[in-house]
Amino acid sequence: MQLFGNKKHLNTTEDENRQSADARARYLIDQAKKGDRRSQKAIFDALSPKMFAVCLRYMGDRDAAQDVLQDGFVTLFTKLDSFEGSGSFEGWARKIFVNTALMSLRKNDVLKDSEDVDTAWNVVADTPSAIQNVSYNELMKIISELPPGFRTVFNMYVIEGYSHKEIAESLGISENTSRSQLQRARVMLQEKIKKM
Repeated sequence: MQLFGNKKHLNTTEDENRQSADARARYLIDQAKKGDRRSQKAIFDALSPKMFAVCLRYMGDRDAAQDVLQDGFVTLFTKLDSFEGSGSFEGWARKIFVNTALMSLRKNDVLKDSEDVDTAWNVVADTPSAIQNVSYNELMKIISELPPGFRTVFNMYVIEGYSHKEIAESLGISENTSRSQLQRARVMLQEKIKKM
């Protein structure tokens, strides 16, 4: 359940530190469920940098990502009672932020200009090794520059680990459209990387 990291103290073991961090996280979550503002603020402070990165990956724009982050925290605190304590709190929260970003993208109909996979088969990817020369920050910047439909499917499939079936159900598109968007996103990424 690690939410706030492990701070090592003198004469303590790594296991004791993890247990201490887990106990603090459980306490803060329990207090936040009761409406304690300081606990909610501590959770916000602990999660907001990571969840902002998730929102930014989907939205591609800092202002839109900030809006989704705020909406995500409203949802998180509204649904906090549904977190039962089993599994990772951060993983549970991440799903909320991904879903909030997807709702925002759906609202703006980001896949309205998408093509079926049959029209994307003629798009051929070049050397996959070009990515080896790109830093994480450069890659995240390139991903953020993808068209919204490509970026959304790429994030869901490659980064979040959704299947094409799950993506199709989440976005209200066909599995073929999901595959097409992913293929085109990969080709576009490779083209941008080659130009670097």
